[in-house]
Amino acid sequence: MRIVFFGSGAFGLPTLARLSREHQVVAVVTQPDKPAGRGGRLSPTPIGAWAAECLPDVPLLKPEKVNLPHVVQAVRGVPADAWVVIAFGQKLSKPLLADRFAINLHASLLPRWRGAAPINAAILAGDPVTGNSVITLADRMDAGLVLGTSIRPIDPLSTAGELHDALAADGPDLVMRVLADHAAGVLQPQTQDESQVTIATKLSKDNDDIDFHQPADFLRREVHALTPWPGISVVLTNPNAAPPAAPVALKLLRVRAEDGRSNADPGTLIDPRRGLVSCGHGTVLALLEVQPPGKRAMPWSDFANGRTLLPSTMVASARQDA
Repeated sequence: MRIVFFGSGAFGLPTLARLSREHQVVAVVTQPDKPAGRGGRLSPTPIGAWAAECLPDVPLLKPEKVNLPHVVQAVRGVPADAWVVIAFGQKLSKPLLADRFAINLHASLLPRWRGAAPINAAILAGDPVTGNSVITLADRMDAGLVLGTSIRPIDPLSTAGELHDALAADGPDLVMRVLADHAAGVLQPQTQDESQVTIATKLSKDNDDIDFHQPADFLRREVHALTPWPGISVVLTNPNAAPPAAPVALKLLRVRAEDGRSNADPGTLIDPRRGLVSCGHGTVLALLEVQPPGKRAMPWSDFANGRTLLPSTMVASARQDA
């Protein structure tokens, strides 16, 4: 099949690579290059960088606004059997989509978690499973007909970054199946149940706060849902240390809710060797993997080794501390 691919984020890379091997990608449409890094140097999207290197003979379009008339004319002028849209970042208009078979890969089991951050939302809500949905494009966000799904259990220790990569790797098989069913004329589109819709709102840097008065399992979900971005940062302080020690900053990367109970105040490091922190309702959170500023990620045991961390040490949100 001749495919026009619309995408910007890394989530679509495995599917684009598979499409380029098993079908004919005739055009790639992505977001424009944007400033990145301290120098503000223009950098392509992950899709744009991969397409430029691996598909040098395929037209690569980077429109500021994909629905402008001249862009619509250019894209629609490319003969194709299907359009595949994955994490593109712009809504495609009716004039652009008219009479085209266009599908979208979305990282949730729709109608659950429509919106910008479905992977994070699934972890934060404690969903036991998630998956991918391939849908038609509709006027309302992620409200199209469901053409196929894939399912993946959520490991309690998985971060959003890890689940993102796993779901991205699941995408190609699902998209290929839907394209094959379309070619064979056997697709069975399913209408989404509007009564079951939930919305995954967009994340921001303001989501980086943590409150140890919450139960440990909630904090586990919060840390994992917000890793790697925007991340959960904390500071370790010990007013009882002699001489007084400077606060220690950390980013929490992986944690586990323990079975034990604690009577200590929330945020107290009750077992420095094992990284156990007292949380709300007497629950206990184990800090498994952390990252000091400017250093690599490491197990808690490596971080604690050689440090003087007393049971009276307090762990608090870096935002709260500031």
